[in-house]
Amino acid sequence: MVLPSRLARRLRSARTWIALGILAPIGMVVVSGLMLLDLRRDAWSMAEQTSKNLLQVIERDIARNVEIIDLTLKAVVDNLKAPGVAEATPELRQLILFDRASTARDLGVMLVLDENGDSIIDASAVPPRKLNNADRDYFQAHKANPKLGLHISRPLVSRLTGSRIVVLSRRIDKPDGSFGGIVLGSLKLSYFAGLFDQIGLGKDGAINLYLADGTRLMRHPYVEEDIGVNLAGTPNFDRFLRERSGVFVGTSVRDGVERHYAFTNVGEWPLSLNVALSTREIEAAWGAKALVISAIVLVLCGLTVFLSLLYGRDLQRRAALQAELAELSRTDALTGLPNRRHFEETFERVWLAACRTRRPLSLLVVDADHFKRYNDRYGHAVGDEVLKGLASCLGASVNRPDDLVARVGGEEFVILLPETDTEGALRIAGKLHEAVASLSVPSAGIGAGAVTVSVGLAVGPADAASPNDLYRRADEALYAAKEGGRNQTRCASGHPENSGSVIQLRSVRA
Repeated sequence: MVLPSRLARRLRSARTWIALGILAPIGMVVVSGLMLLDLRRDAWSMAEQTSKNLLQVIERDIARNVEIIDLTLKAVVDNLKAPGVAEATPELRQLILFDRASTARDLGVMLVLDENGDSIIDASAVPPRKLNNADRDYFQAHKANPKLGLHISRPLVSRLTGSRIVVLSRRIDKPDGSFGGIVLGSLKLSYFAGLFDQIGLGKDGAINLYLADGTRLMRHPYVEEDIGVNLAGTPNFDRFLRERSGVFVGTSVRDGVERHYAFTNVGEWPLSLNVALSTREIEAAWGAKALVISAIVLVLCGLTVFLSLLYGRDLQRRAALQAELAELSRTDALTGLPNRRHFEETFERVWLAACRTRRPLSLLVVDADHFKRYNDRYGHAVGDEVLKGLASCLGASVNRPDDLVARVGGEEFVILLPETDTEGALRIAGKLHEAVASLSVPSAGIGAGAVTVSVGLAVGPADAASPNDLYRRADEALYAAKEGGRNQTRCASGHPENSGSVIQLRSVRA
């Protein structure tokens, strides 16, 4: 629906937003304060305190169990490096590594997997039960990241026991630091279910445990379909992740029930826990008396939500438009390369860095030879194809992330090479000539070798007083390449601070 222009202007007005931001909360507070304010406050205070107490008890129990398992995993990793452990009998090695850890309640299995994912030590069996978990996400995560530390997996079904579990794992490194496998301990989901089931929260109350990526590990009341669901990006979970601990009232995306959430991070682990009480049940004692107040609050809250969504959408559109314009202003529309503006900003920055570090900075100025002939003979469309091909060749000639290829004029390009001396820049120029030698435009009958470029090279900051000076010297070298027969690279050398000297040039043929 298109809003009237007058209304749209008002909604874009800062005064409107300020007025609504003040009047809506004041309206809710005033109307709510007319009736049952003290009783309602008491009910909410009691509910909040109850939620916090429950949250603290559950959080400590989970944190303690995770810590115990983690300490066991750390001990296994350390003991594997102890002298004599590798030579011990399988039974003795099992006892040294695991002691009585495998008998802990709710602990599923404890295994050591080698770098191929095969089980080589089993806390519950000698010889170890045959298993390969190389395809598991936690195994791949440790293999890819040597600094991952303790990893807590998503809910899984154990391949050994068939029960629902969460796997806690740590990486094992070989003496040379390479990946040597993992040690893992699985915690049965029945542990969380048993812990949560002891707590009564009313008909619509809930307890949720999430991983930091939004995956739900456990929910009370238990619903099989809810386990493993990812809620990242929902308003409630984003607030859990952002604030780590606190309280707020929000609506569940699962069932639409409004709840009072008390939430906290579990110890130092990537786990988020919340206790949620239904606001309807919190206010049940005085719900009948608050019917009128609820209707008014609902209208005010709905207005606030509507305005917030409208304003948020407008901000998103503006941000997207600004980002697009900013990118377009720094990109050449034809070739997709950075444009002159982008180049000048980067050139200034890397020049200062080169002056500070006293490292060489090379600049290549590249110009297509006889480019006007292509436009005159084949038309601008073919000329554009040639420029696109040249841009591709330039891009293929460099491979470092800090190197910059830009189009600064019609058929003129530059390559900026931080921390690159003359020899390195000449190698890049050689690669460029080789790439251009294979460039062709079949649709226009332009074969390989027909298109050539001339290149001017200058290196600073030792031989240049400023970025402009370095560019001037590279440009002069380019003109020398043109005068020397084209399809070559000329390198400027000398010291421009000696105004009476002549810049010497040496040629590098393609």
